Amino acid sequence: MTRSAAPKPLHDPDPYDTPPYGEPGPWAPAPPVQHPATTPAGGTAIPAPLPQAPQPSPLAPPAPAPVGQTTPVPGAIPTHALPSAPAPGAPGGLLPTPGAAPAHEAPPAPSPGAPGTPAPGGPHPAPESTPAHEPAGAPSTPAPGSSLPPAGATPAHTVPAQPIAGADGVSAPAPGEPASAPPADPWHRYDPWAAAGGAGGATGAAGGAPLQQNGAAVPTQRQRRRQAKRLLLGVALVLALVSGGIGGAVGAYLERNGGVGQVELPQAGSEPTGRAADSVAGIAARALPSVVTLHVSGSDASGTGTGFVLDDRGHILTNDHVVEPAGADGEITVTFNSGVTAEAEVVGQDSGYDLAVVRVRGVSGLRPLPLGNSDNVQVGDPVVAIGAPFDLAGTVTSGIISAKERPITAGGEKGDGSDVSYVDALQTDAPINPGNSGGPLLDSRARVIGINSAIRSADGGGDPEGGQAGSIGLGFAIPINQGKRVAEELINTGKATHPVIGVTLDMNYTGDGARVGTKGSDGGSAVTPGGPGDRAGVEPGDVITEVDGQRVHSGEELIVKTRAHRPGDRLELTVVRDGKERTISLVLGSSGD
Repeated sequence: MTRSAAPKPLHDPDPYDTPPYGEPGPWAPAPPVQHPATTPAGGTAIPAPLPQAPQPSPLAPPAPAPVGQTTPVPGAIPTHALPSAPAPGAPGGLLPTPGAAPAHEAPPAPSPGAPGTPAPGGPHPAPESTPAHEPAGAPSTPAPGSSLPPAGATPAHTVPAQPIAGADGVSAPAPGEPASAPPADPWHRYDPWAAAGGAGGATGAAGGAPLQQNGAAVPTQRQRRRQAKRLLLGVALVLALVSGGIGGAVGAYLERNGGVGQVELPQAGSEPTGRAADSVAGIAARALPSVVTLHVSGSDASGTGTGFVLDDRGHILTNDHVVEPAGADGEITVTFNSGVTAEAEVVGQDSGYDLAVVRVRGVSGLRPLPLGNSDNVQVGDPVVAIGAPFDLAGTVTSGIISAKERPITAGGEKGDGSDVSYVDALQTDAPINPGNSGGPLLDSRARVIGINSAIRSADGGGDPEGGQAGSIGLGFAIPINQGKRVAEELINTGKATHPVIGVTLDMNYTGDGARVGTKGSDGGSAVTPGGPGDRAGVEPGDVITEVDGQRVHSGEELIVKTRAHRPGDRLELTVVRDGKERTISLVLGSSGD
């Protein structure tokens, strides 16, 4: 195979020129006009254009020598690709001979049968041309160690690829025939509107066409990461705003409409009904079956009170002022805690002690309340009061013992003093109101220690039915020791006896103590002849200041202290006579004597 000679330049090289200003000169022909075609997206492989028949040009050089012929013609324009960097470790390339194009090795031959493989025996294809996006005439920087062309020599360009056999009517060269290559373009003309491949849209795999750019900058990996972070941040912000809006709308709807669906509130499950025996609930559970409510009506008045069962015979203890409105021909109805109602009759009553006993008949299953001992009660002990305040039956209140031996008087509405009661009472702060009268005051073991009888109201009323202001924490109960004795006497004899000293007191005395009057109520002596006081040596005008060592400050207190005892009990009295104190011992008598 003969090697074609390199084309001769149109003019001699200018020894004084400097690339790239020396060539091609102002007489270089303009590049051919190309029609624009559709530009694919960035990064898309563009098929190689179909080879066109070479057009003769007075300035175009002839086709390069076949691959494998490396003998350059002096003064000819090189047609091979730019020099590449030598392999690592290889010695630096030698400078080529001035005016001669350096020889390069041909690219490796493709495997037989691969697309684009020339026929057996045919020439090797030329190296691929320079990428279409490389600017024409741009200077190339040789890799370190590569051979540099001589000054004034025109850089060589890659020989265009051989056409694909059978693509769009272009046939492959016959076996043994050298492949014809398009003439090298010394001006490195670039057509951005070149066709994107042969007919049918041949791809780079078929024609080996390079990729083209669409002018947009390709983002770096760091920029892509930043864009991804911004996108995620934007999506998160949008989700937060949407979620907040939806949550606010749902919350407003729930608040306006009271929630979704039916409302079911949490509740504790069932528990055992039993309570500790010394608790208020335990005391009330044991005592309520024995407490009754009394409704009294008479010709002039009516009222409501409370009582409790004394025995299984039907005897019930209450206050005298509760049954007093019934009179001789009134009606008394007793209602038990179970709801059973029965008629009752008065067995006996005493206004001085403010106690009365009634009896019901024909009622079975009565449960008497156990009686305690009021002398064992101490201030601060817990107590429970049961009654029917303002006709509210079965009302339970609790408190403590506030004081003991409080001398109180109640009644006195008749004007002659016959209805006045004198009580050495237990004081409690358990709420007691009108209607509690006659009800039991219980200790922590559900035993009766007192009978609720009087309250101190804010308007100053001492009568349990007169002071309508309600409880202010000042309630008074008759001690059960006194109530037991009186109840027994009323059940057994129908009346009660009062212990007496046998003297008439001056109730108008304003000094400290109780003074014996100078005259009796009948105009006689203030000291009953032959009575307990007369036998003990008490004289008219004496001032009694102590009873059994306890101070007394008025005549009412002396009566209360006396009635707290039984007839026959011995008392030690301290009296002041003519400015001197003396002690007198006497035995109490009975008002029935």
